[in-house]
Amino acid sequence: MAQVYAQEARENNQQKFDEFTYRQGSAFRAASGKPGPQYWQNVANYTIEATLDEANHRLSGKVNIHYINNSPESLEFIWLHLEQNRFKTDSRGTLTTPIQGNRYSGDVDGGYTIRNVSSQIKKRGSKVSGRHLITDTRMQVFLDEPIPARGGEAQVSMDFEFDIPEKGMDRMGRLQVQDGTIYALAQWYPRVAVFDDVVGWNIEPYLGAGEFYLGYGDFEYKVTVPYDHIVVGSGELLNAGQVLPKLLNDRMQTAASSDTTVYIIKPEEVNQPATTRPKQDGTVTWHFKIENARDVAFASSKTFIWDASRINLPSGKKAMAQSVYPKESDGNDAWGRSTEYSKASIEHYSDKWYEYPYPVAVNVAADINGMEYPGLNFCSYRSKGASLWNVTDHEFGHNWFPMIVGTNERRYAWMDEGFNTFINHYSSLEFNNGEYGSTLHQTRKYLNWFTGQNREGIDTYPDVANTANLGMIAYMKPAIGLIMLREYILGEERFDNAFKAYIHNWAYKHPQPNDFFNIIENTAGENLDWFWKGWFYGTDNIDLAIENVVPYGNDRVVILSNKGGLPMPVLLEITYGDGSKERKMLPVEIWQRGNQWNYLHKSNKEVVSVEIDPDKVLPDINIANDRWPNSIYEK
Repeated sequence: MAQVYAQEARENNQQKFDEFTYRQGSAFRAASGKPGPQYWQNVANYTIEATLDEANHRLSGKVNIHYINNSPESLEFIWLHLEQNRFKTDSRGTLTTPIQGNRYSGDVDGGYTIRNVSSQIKKRGSKVSGRHLITDTRMQVFLDEPIPARGGEAQVSMDFEFDIPEKGMDRMGRLQVQDGTIYALAQWYPRVAVFDDVVGWNIEPYLGAGEFYLGYGDFEYKVTVPYDHIVVGSGELLNAGQVLPKLLNDRMQTAASSDTTVYIIKPEEVNQPATTRPKQDGTVTWHFKIENARDVAFASSKTFIWDASRINLPSGKKAMAQSVYPKESDGNDAWGRSTEYSKASIEHYSDKWYEYPYPVAVNVAADINGMEYPGLNFCSYRSKGASLWNVTDHEFGHNWFPMIVGTNERRYAWMDEGFNTFINHYSSLEFNNGEYGSTLHQTRKYLNWFTGQNREGIDTYPDVANTANLGMIAYMKPAIGLIMLREYILGEERFDNAFKAYIHNWAYKHPQPNDFFNIIENTAGENLDWFWKGWFYGTDNIDLAIENVVPYGNDRVVILSNKGGLPMPVLLEITYGDGSKERKMLPVEIWQRGNQWNYLHKSNKEVVSVEIDPDKVLPDINIANDRWPNSIYEK
């Protein structure tokens, strides 16, 4: 009788190092991570006129959209976002909000009224169509004939109106203060959805946690408000001479050449029309323009203290930091330092990563914990000190992600929130010689979450994620991942070269996750599949361990193991009997064959201790096994 022997194949960890997504290049997106030779994106230019009805808290207006189809296919229709429809009782967002509510609970008695829809391709003899279909927070506008590929153009226009919510999902709305109402207006006009080479029309509904994915274009907009209001908005104010008296214009010019904060409207001048307003009744129209932006927002109120200062950019260009806030927010421990914070934040990111492109950077005090738009933030009017610095710096950091690098926030919150949280870390360390500092590099304080059973992966869509996890998977964990890349895996120079290449190549374009992975690898010269797979697309943890250190002739063998699911290079610090120290970095490839590795350390000196990751950059979940002898942790 023949004997049958079990044949067990030798196992290794190669699967942890294999590619995990389809990352090959195309004519549109190169394998190097750069836009491909035939990369394209469509353009939407906007002309908008809006009127604020303060008595009824209502905004009405007309939008005209000039759409350019640069794609290789003709388009029979255009999709737009109608985000104000989120504030209706039957919206998908309302119906998917938990009974107990969350940050994204908002008013439900709003929504758009849309009238006089018109669409027409730019062609002699073309017909006008008004046919459209509204579904929740999306609007499909049909054309009488398709917009031609590779440069075809169309015009879409409509009138819109909505009641301004008081609670606009912590992103926009209105706030009643002692001197009047602050209107924080965002998602206020119908906005064109992105048509790209990845999924075509990006038409995910606006539910709550997922933010926005928008194309680029030029905006010119006019806002008509009561005569005693001050309006600040995204972009350049084109008619300052018409809406501001000479006194305020003179102060504005002084601020434009000052590195310290200059009042445009002083606290004691709020609600004193004779000294601060050009007329005493009726309305005033403020006219703004911004180029190559993905959105515009504005704020309007008669309650504003207004101050400003100059922003110095690396090219020699200048911009202006501005802050508007009510008396309730005044004080040098509060919003009196907002412009100082804004200036420092913009200058830091411009010097370190990419120059700020807009003429102004406006910080607006509102009943909003923190929300960003091109060149303008809404931050909590209650914030003070470190809290105000942190939210101001974070929201202005969003001008780089996703305003300059235009990612899809509805799907990949980590590509804007996480990247922004990462750059905030270094900005906070630098500001005023570390006045407020940052603790993000203290990665082990998050170990309870990393080891929790309810944790989710970074790749979880924000509207799918448990709200309790969103701060970690969108903000903290991706930011910690970049810190590990910069300070542990690649080193500062290699990482900075790669991260800058990502920003510069994808400025005002639409990268996908694979584009980021590819450009980092190609520029830094490192295969990081194991890291993307384990950290960004998994929930495994890091647990590197020293099992023992044993003699081997005149040398020592450091017996290592990887007890976590995520491979990682191993930085060892060896301490000798004479008090000197030496560091050795073992490459991640030691874990390809298995989870144990013996490192032969050659030295004639007496080894008294060995420690993994001496700077504690890694969020290693077990600190008890990362040092030999272990008795140090048993005292």
